[in-house]
Amino acid sequence: MKNEELLSKKRSIELWDSNLINEIEVGTTKGLQEIHKYLFQDIFDFAGQIRNVNLSKGNFRFAPVLFLNENLKIIEQMPENTFDEIIEKYVEMNVAHPFREGNGRATRIWLDLIFKKNLKVCIDWAKVDKYEYLNAMERSPVNTLEIKHLLKSAITKDINSRQVFMRGIQNSYYYEGLYNYNIENLDK
Repeated sequence: MKNEELLSKKRSIELWDSNLINEIEVGTTKGLQEIHKYLFQDIFDFAGQIRNVNLSKGNFRFAPVLFLNENLKIIEQMPENTFDEIIEKYVEMNVAHPFREGNGRATRIWLDLIFKKNLKVCIDWAKVDKYEYLNAMERSPVNTLEIKHLLKSAITKDINSRQVFMRGIQNSYYYEGLYNYNIENLDK
């Protein structure tokens, strides 16, 4: 088994340091696929590919494969002019869950790129508590107020900070229960 955390964290560092992150199509399914493919190219043979199986987590079923491509087209057309609109789009993409694995990590980067492009801000994920975030995301398909409040309190204008990005990657993996490697130690 390849070490998913180690390999994809190294790819996250490359994504920033090579400046490829600034070439990703923002707010689109294609852009999300580009992020996913880059992060997970060494791990999953399906990296960057829209899933062809149904998925669920606990009692929650993500968008059925039968409707997934149509859902992704609708999500892509959602407005992203305000903080609230961007979060609504992010929540819908989470419900779609377009990949078999790695959705959260890829989608959080995708979210920050939308914020960066449209509002000149991003989330400082180091300020977002894991359990509050996971609970808010679990409830977000019914009510987005909690996730909006949580993420709004972690907004930063430091959008070109490598440190903010790396802390975000570290926390993103922590949310997924992957914390064997500190990204700061990989960066040397």
